[in-house]
Amino acid sequence: MTNNYDGLDSALNIESDIVEVEKVKEDLNIQPLKSEDIQKDYEYTRANLYSLIEKGQEAINGIMELAGEGGSPRAYEVAGQLIKSVGDVTDKLIDLQKKLKDVEDETVKTTNNVTNNAVFVGSTSELSKLLKQGFLNNKE
Repeated sequence: MTNNYDGLDSALNIESDIVEVEKVKEDLNIQPLKSEDIQKDYEYTRANLYSLIEKGQEAINGIMELAGEGGSPRAYEVAGQLIKSVGDVTDKLIDLQKKLKDVEDETVKTTNNVTNNAVFVGSTSELSKLLKQGFLNNKE
């Protein structure tokens, strides 16, 4: 198979192997994401985030009891960190919704840009003749 790099290959005394991207994807078994996969991943991630939030709330309740009983400043510090962590996970849950919406919008968006640039090469008298013929043909 000849390619555009034959002269360069011979100058550098090497052999190049041009591989098509589709062939590489096929060899690596790379498949585009399907909407079912995206939905499954979304549901799995959402369930994990809910689980983390619930476990975090249980941990907050437990550490708050310990802090109240012992009055240890460290217990209150840990409680504050847990509260912040649970808040961060709830933010991630909202971000997940936004990301899913963005992915769905990407799959729905299809841009159909059709540009028709007609170039006429000729004189203005030839152009006017063609236009007149076109108008006459369209009226019939």
